[in-house]
Amino acid sequence: MNKHSVRIKICGIGDLETALGAVEAGADALGFVFAPSRRMLSPDKAREIIKRLPPFISRVGVFVNLPADQVEQIAGYTGLDTVQLHGDESPEYCKAINGYKVIKSFSVSGEQDMERAMMYEVDGYLLDTPARGLRGGTGIAFDWKLAACFSAGPLVLAGGLCPENVRQAINLVRPYAVDVSSGVETEGQKDINKIKHFVRRVKGD
Repeated sequence: MNKHSVRIKICGIGDLETALGAVEAGADALGFVFAPSRRMLSPDKAREIIKRLPPFISRVGVFVNLPADQVEQIAGYTGLDTVQLHGDESPEYCKAINGYKVIKSFSVSGEQDMERAMMYEVDGYLLDTPARGLRGGTGIAFDWKLAACFSAGPLVLAGGLCPENVRQAINLVRPYAVDVSSGVETEGQKDINKIKHFVRRVKGD
């Protein structure tokens, strides 16, 4: 993967200022969380942000174990183009999502998790760090060597990425995209300077 072609997703967007700042910094995709967490947004708030975004920016909704029809309803209402599933969604569930790109998240602790991911036919495979009681946004890295030989489809690398380590991760894994949330925050809030630094590191600047 050419270093300049790695896509960048900033997840956990909470307000318009952060969204536009991330886009200006060079993000390719923004993530909006519709699952219980400190980053959770209401569909109304997400809709207000998304309708102000410029074209060609991917709008990704993060969901955990919601019925597929509810996911599609929220996606349609808010203006998403991609749904990212962080729960126990089955391969059949993922196939049932209609009209949207589907990214499935997998917590990686060993080769068995990589084998489980191979059972899915989705548009993207997000590999993240397992953490008790948490689904994504842990700020903890997993053993990237496990991801380096993943070949099922477009790989989105997450889990503990930050400006200081993202270039190392890209060099080792060669992912399609990188996904960051807590790694560009200061005291629990998105930090535009950290987002800019992260983007520069991904692009090799």
